[in-house]
Amino acid sequence: MEADRPLADQQILSSRVLRKLILEESYRAHVGHIGSALSVVDILVALYGGGMRLTSPDDPDRDRFVLGKGHAALALYAALFLRGWLSRAELASYCADDSRLGVHPTHHLPGVDFSTGSLGLGLSIGAGSALAARVLGKDRRTYVLLSDAECNEGSTWEAAMFAGHHRLANLIVVVDVNGQQALGPTAAIMDQSRMPERWASCGWAVKEVDGHLPAAIGEALRPHDQEPLAVLARTVSGRGVSFMESQVDWHYLPMSDEQYAMALAESEALR
Repeated sequence: MEADRPLADQQILSSRVLRKLILEESYRAHVGHIGSALSVVDILVALYGGGMRLTSPDDPDRDRFVLGKGHAALALYAALFLRGWLSRAELASYCADDSRLGVHPTHHLPGVDFSTGSLGLGLSIGAGSALAARVLGKDRRTYVLLSDAECNEGSTWEAAMFAGHHRLANLIVVVDVNGQQALGPTAAIMDQSRMPERWASCGWAVKEVDGHLPAAIGEALRPHDQEPLAVLARTVSGRGVSFMESQVDWHYLPMSDEQYAMALAESEALR
């Protein structure tokens, strides 16, 4: 099957295959966070399909990645499998007893640079990584994938101001702007409509992009020479499955047998 072969055989990091893997493993494990994982599929395709400079998870000069929204870890695990850094058997151990693949990622896994999932701390980790590269004289970059709800956190803006002040041009943030969070619409809980202006006021270059167009995301990821970059990727939670799209319940719910069959069919049809 196509989804049983890593990137080395497929020659492409496919959004369709990534969605299929997410649905298969979340169904098998009977674990939620499906909507959050599906919303970042195309962002991860852009990052792991060429946006980041990666040869192996052990290369000291590789770009670094921080998954701020750690609850979308299943999407990251699927991308690591497609890069050939996880086996299919280990991917199939997601959330099983004694598995290294938990709901949130840990740095014990090949390709996972930092343990994450405490929302609001991802950008602080990323800023530290970018500053460390500068101090060491390395040209590697650090990429941080945040949720828009993490922009409710004061620690996110402290890190943003720090990065802007120190002009960490090797730091790139992608914000998954799907407009919802655990308790409801982001606009109702903490309005983010002025997000571009907020990042710019902290000294960041800002780009806005359709978060479901990997080529456009890849183009937007080109860093600036003098300042950190924030890419605001407009996405849909649960992308590719009609009954999940923009539905807060799918932040939590696992799928029934019938729902899984429907979700798999719809995601396969999406191009």
